[in-house]
Amino acid sequence: MAVPSNTMQTYTGVVNKEDLSDMVYMISPTETPLLSGAGRSKAANTLHEWTTDVLATAANNAQIEGDDSAAGVVNPGVRVNNRTQISRKVVRLSGTQQSMNSAGNLYTMGKQMAKASSELKRDMEVALCQNTTAVVGAAGTARQTRGLEGWVATNNSLGATGAAPDPINNVAPTDGTQRALTEALIKTTLNAIWTSGGNPDTMMVGGTQKQLFSSFNGGGTQMGNLDDKKLISAIDVYVSDFGTLKIVPNRFQRARTAFILEMDKWKVAYLRPFQTEDLAKTGDSDAKHILVEYALEACNEAASGAVRDLS
Repeated sequence: MAVPSNTMQTYTGVVNKEDLSDMVYMISPTETPLLSGAGRSKAANTLHEWTTDVLATAANNAQIEGDDSAAGVVNPGVRVNNRTQISRKVVRLSGTQQSMNSAGNLYTMGKQMAKASSELKRDMEVALCQNTTAVVGAAGTARQTRGLEGWVATNNSLGATGAAPDPINNVAPTDGTQRALTEALIKTTLNAIWTSGGNPDTMMVGGTQKQLFSSFNGGGTQMGNLDDKKLISAIDVYVSDFGTLKIVPNRFQRARTAFILEMDKWKVAYLRPFQTEDLAKTGDSDAKHILVEYALEACNEAASGAVRDLS
């Protein structure tokens, strides 16, 4: 059908106002399971140190009546450490931009600093979870904290050619041949943790392993409600022979590892807690940064474990 002649259409209009909603939509995830679940402690030096200890091996303690009391060997403990790492985000906005109206006030210092704070916590989660060694740092080299992958040394399920980390000597784990996650691997690791004296309460996994874990039936049956037309096929809590585990997905850890953690044995030690500072004004712009200095503290890594080299 033809349009009548001289009909004004939007295609030739030059003064139509734009339609820009004040809503700003963002789906980037902000959950940080390890950072949020770990405890908090204080660091007083860029080299943060603490001591781990164990009880003597249990034995059938039978003594002769009237015998002298001979002193046993005193365990001196193990002195362990990690390096603090500095993470920061900087926001700089021109004076002109701050004077203009932006959709949802997105380009204001307040909005951008709030966004930077969320980004910084995500960066910390990556640093805390990763396969890294502690880096001393130098004038031109940033310090780096040893991540979770490099701490879990005692209780590991490894693929062929895989090797556990050595945090005492600052050696990272060696990746091995990948294999599928099975309930048998989890049970073996849980038994090793329990034998070491741990009482894990959290299993932290990537998305692929979370879905695979939910396919385990543990001798039970997945249930559905015909009236609600719902099928329950997710497992968020796993009741094992050695306690109950909360299954927590983590977007920022390596997908090839499933961590089984006793969460109160993990802390983030802060040398400098989160702080926001104005940066020097050098022209027609304003700048702020948000900064934090921290280290991952493994109070006693033997209380946790890892199923590594997962496909």
